[in-house]
Amino acid sequence: MLTNFDLNLLVVFHVLLEERSVTRTGERLGRTQSAISNSLKRLRDRFEDPLLVRTPDGLSPTPRAAELAPLVARIVQDVNICVTPKADFDPASAQASFSIGAPDRFSLPVFLPLLKHLGKVAPGIVVNLRTTDRDYATRLIEDGEIDLAVGWIDGTPPHLKSSFAYEDQFVCLCRRDHPLLAETERPSVDDILKYSHLVVSSTSDRRAAFDAVLAEHGVKRTIAATLMSFTIVPELLLESDLIGVFTHRASEYFASRYALATVPVPLEVAPIANHLIWHCRFEEDQAHAWLRQQIEMAFTGKMRAPEKPRRRK
Repeated sequence: MLTNFDLNLLVVFHVLLEERSVTRTGERLGRTQSAISNSLKRLRDRFEDPLLVRTPDGLSPTPRAAELAPLVARIVQDVNICVTPKADFDPASAQASFSIGAPDRFSLPVFLPLLKHLGKVAPGIVVNLRTTDRDYATRLIEDGEIDLAVGWIDGTPPHLKSSFAYEDQFVCLCRRDHPLLAETERPSVDDILKYSHLVVSSTSDRRAAFDAVLAEHGVKRTIAATLMSFTIVPELLLESDLIGVFTHRASEYFASRYALATVPVPLEVAPIANHLIWHCRFEEDQAHAWLRQQIEMAFTGKMRAPEKPRRRK
């Protein structure tokens, strides 16, 4: 039915009902009186009803017009909302919710300060953080379950966008009085592999990225325990001779707060490139772009209060 109906007639009808005058309707819509009269005739033919009849007080709606009035008003209002340019994104007043997938190694050093920052500059934005690995994150984005993901993610499909966040390296984490540190200031790979290791994997897999690196060098380590989060890692390392090989950002966070020490991994390992990835449908979304910027700044430690949005010209 819509293919044979001019929706502009509903705008004329709506203004006629408000003005009760063909002349004033024309002035309001910037059209001639004859054009408005022609539109009214088309409306009458379409609805098979006079719709508006002349009275001493102006045009008066028929019962059919009175019945249509609230429906037409709602249609015109909804169309106006659809075609009105979206206002510039203002973090301070925005109300939005985002789901982010990331490895647990980012929770404390990156997302804890990020969430504190968002609470100050964008109190209406809610962040739902999900622990994910590289393959799982891509799948969740494609299924629409998360809005973006962060981590060591390679080979994304063309419908996913990405941006570089930062590079990280593997380091050992152990207690400061660990026997490893008493033996030498620069432990070798053999020295590190003499001790049992603690692994953190979001999928509870007994292997992590470091195991793939060791395999390339023809060696493997003894894994004593595998965890899905870093929650109890400091306590386990402090109370045992276990060693953890984690990324530098996570290790430094714990070393600065507990009696733990970081030790360089004596292997030629390329830096771990961490990226943000998101679906291309969010590429031009202002709120999504702003959040991506905040996450990138959280990685560099350069979060700042947002600038006031510029008015559209």
